[in-house]
Amino acid sequence: MRVLGIDIGGSAFKGAPVDTKTGRLLAEPHRVAITSPCPVATGLAAAREIARHFAWRGPVGIGFPGIVRDGQIGAVGNLGHGWENKNGAALFRRATGCKSYLVNDADAAGLAEMRFGAGRGRQDAVLMLTFGTGIGSAVFHRGQLFPNVEFGHIPWYGEPIERYASAAAKTRGRLSWPSWCKRVNVYLRVVERLVSPDLIIIGGGVSAECETWLRYLRTDAEIVPARMNNDAGIVGAALAAGAS
Repeated sequence: MRVLGIDIGGSAFKGAPVDTKTGRLLAEPHRVAITSPCPVATGLAAAREIARHFAWRGPVGIGFPGIVRDGQIGAVGNLGHGWENKNGAALFRRATGCKSYLVNDADAAGLAEMRFGAGRGRQDAVLMLTFGTGIGSAVFHRGQLFPNVEFGHIPWYGEPIERYASAAAKTRGRLSWPSWCKRVNVYLRVVERLVSPDLIIIGGGVSAECETWLRYLRTDAEIVPARMNNDAGIVGAALAAGAS
């Protein structure tokens, strides 16, 4: 099955057609830059541009950075509160002209890694973490997803902990890799205490540079970089739509 997957991040909408049987992108991703918070009209225009770029008429899967239940958007972080309490599936269907399915963005990345990447074949407890503008999280047990886990929003000195340990925090603070990894280790100790995973998969843009930073991380669980890098969100969004 071919599905257009769109991954929404804090700095861009990225999309490409996906073969959901193989997890292969069928074209180079098209990227539309945004800033966060992102007005609803701007975001919908970005999704429309991606669909038009590929002249798409089939189903669309969208990895959305917030709580998603049956296409309805709940709490939203970096993308902005203007998206909250809206029927996201209907909004994106009107914007793209295609049947649209929404899933939490980190859940999408996790679905891709569990199907085609670092979590393939694992039946124990797996935690997927994506480091970007914020920190996304997805939890799996026996291959099944527990949806909408938001470990990036654990309170930390009055703010979400992602403000302290995300990839964007590294950029804002001009931190070296070892200095940033000290913060990430604080975060990892907190989440390990909460869910005791057997495997932690680290994704997001930083996964492409894993040889630089992975050795500084300290966990009880096995920890590995995502194999699909930044394509995971696109692929997983397509998978979720294809299964709907």
